Amino acid sequence: MSLYENAEQVLQRWPAPDGEQERLRLAYGEHLAAHPDGMWKACRNGHITASALVIDPAGGRVLLTLHRKLRMWLQMGGHCEPQDTTLPGAALREAMEESGIPGLTLLPGGPVLLDRHRTPCAWHLDVQYAALAPDGAVEAISEESLDLRWFDYDDVAAVADESVVRLVARTRALL
Repeated sequence: MSLYENAEQVLQRWPAPDGEQERLRLAYGEHLAAHPDGMWKACRNGHITASALVIDPAGGRVLLTLHRKLRMWLQMGGHCEPQDTTLPGAALREAMEESGIPGLTLLPGGPVLLDRHRTPCAWHLDVQYAALAPDGAVEAISEESLDLRWFDYDDVAAVADESVVRLVARTRALL
């Protein structure tokens, strides 16, 4: 199965938590149907991306990256790569690369949320997961980040935009 086929399958099977998320789920499927290259950065009409919010449930905190290009506190994530075979695998790869934390595991149950946003390269149709940090996890800043920092759940709204706040709230509801 190709990454494209896996993404179609993930989106078809995902039970959206509300009407807005269902509209996004359907729009992502329509995008893929209209754009055979819709998984890749080269698709200028927009592309599927994968991200993961790194969480430490025992500590009641999340790890955010100060994105080098966007200069915003965000969850880990980005473009799918040719070596990616699944959408959850792409999200986990991005989370481990950008956090420097080995041994992350995705929260079971599939994506947490979908978020469509404009970036300098194109529209990102982001499929968002949550990744559980192992006990004693120590982060390491990658070249894609200006900084990495753990934030208590209740402090995220003071530093991040509404999409990250929604992701944290939905993740907490699933824990």
